[in-house]
Formats: sequence, C-alpha cells, structure tokens
Amino acid sequence: MKITRVNQILEVYNTNRVQKTGKTNRTMGKDVFALSEEGKDFQTALSALSKVPDIRYEKVQEIKQKLQSGTYNISAQELADKMVESAFDQKI
Repeated sequence: MKITRVNQILEVYNTNRVQKTGKTNRTMGKDVFALSEEGKDFQTALSALSKVPDIRYEKVQEIKQKLQSGTYNISAQELADKMVESAFDQKI
C-alpha cells in the first residue's frame, strides 16, 4: 500500500496546533494590604484587651478577706451551676 498524500495529511494536523504567543509586558505593581473597618475595630479591641490584667486583684483580695474572716458563703446551687457551665464551655 502506497500513501502519496502524507504531506497533505500532516498539514491538517499542523494547523490545529496552538501557536505560542510572545511574552506580554507585565507591570510591576506593589501588593496592597488593607484592613476592613471590622478588622480595625477588632484590632483596637484586642489591643485594649491586652492592656487589661488577667487577674482582678481587687476581687481576689475581697474573697481572701471573706475567707479569712469566715464570711465567704456560696450556695451549693451557685457552685453546681458554675461547674456545669464550666464543663459545657470546655467541650465547645
């Protein structure tokens, strides 16, 4: 079997190829970072919160004085409520 039109057949395949384009000019821009208003508010609140001490010393002193004088009384119901509330907070 003799194939005489091989060049014509190959031309069909060559026309279907994707031709590469030249390099495009890229502009060198700078990355821009902007916080939303909500983000700025959050950042302000976080900054203010970091200035607040973790321990409320006045409250601690008040409880110490009540314990030493024997006037610190807490109901069993309040204690149970706080324990249950704490347990639910830890599971979340």
